[in-house]
Amino acid sequence: MVCSTSYSKTEQEYNKNYQRLKEWGEAYTQWCNVIGVERWVLAFDGGHRWGHMTTNLVECINYVLKGAHNLPVTAIVRSTFYRLNELFTRKSTDAYERLRNGFTYSKFTTKRVEESFRRAGNIVVNRFDRRNEMFEVREMQDGTIYTVNLAQRHCDCSHFQVERLLCHHMLACCANQRLDWQVYVHDVYKMSEICKVYKGEFVPMGDPSTWDRYEGAKVIANWTLRRATKGRPKSTRYLNEMDSRDMRGPRRCTICGREGHSRSRCPQCAGPSSVRSH
Repeated sequence: MVCSTSYSKTEQEYNKNYQRLKEWGEAYTQWCNVIGVERWVLAFDGGHRWGHMTTNLVECINYVLKGAHNLPVTAIVRSTFYRLNELFTRKSTDAYERLRNGFTYSKFTTKRVEESFRRAGNIVVNRFDRRNEMFEVREMQDGTIYTVNLAQRHCDCSHFQVERLLCHHMLACCANQRLDWQVYVHDVYKMSEICKVYKGEFVPMGDPSTWDRYEGAKVIANWTLRRATKGRPKSTRYLNEMDSRDMRGPRRCTICGREGHSRSRCPQCAGPSSVRSH
């Protein structure tokens, strides 16, 4: 319920989801109020997230670092370095290849626009002001009316304000007036801008024996953070005088009663298994 509320793109949608969350318990809404709506709701972030949430970015990072979580620190750094190098090299090659082939936008942007064009076929433009680029559209399925202002890049559905990518309402207005929809798409979706993201180059690390001598602070490993090894776990209980073997006396066998060994090493148990079991 909290995730559904955070993805709200309009204030009306947020109020509806917020009320449903409050019905589950006011403790949930009080916890969210401490954070502040501008930090966790898309409708109030001012368009700074471009429709992305923190969980999406974390999943991308986990995909890049998959299989390297339980490695030592030096191995994690090395694995991260080479994996990012491979990722930037591949993405940069794909971006420049797509740009040379004449594609203006990425595959994601093209797919989103195609989906919006299919949905725009069910929208009727009732009234419009061509000079001010002000339109009123109505969806045929439920009859909902939206106001579109292309000059101010605004739509009542708030999809454009959140993602800076044309929604199906704005595409319907552009198709109705034969306007170029690419004029209203933000430059961040263009392939020329995507190529700038991956233009950075990685410098090879080389052999560690050729590196400069490190003169900084010395890192001491914490043995308590090591992974548990096979076998019986080591006790972490604090010992006292009752745990001292000298206070309890020498070890005594429960079979023969002699000192110096336990029942598992008792010489009277030596022999056939049938005798021991008997």
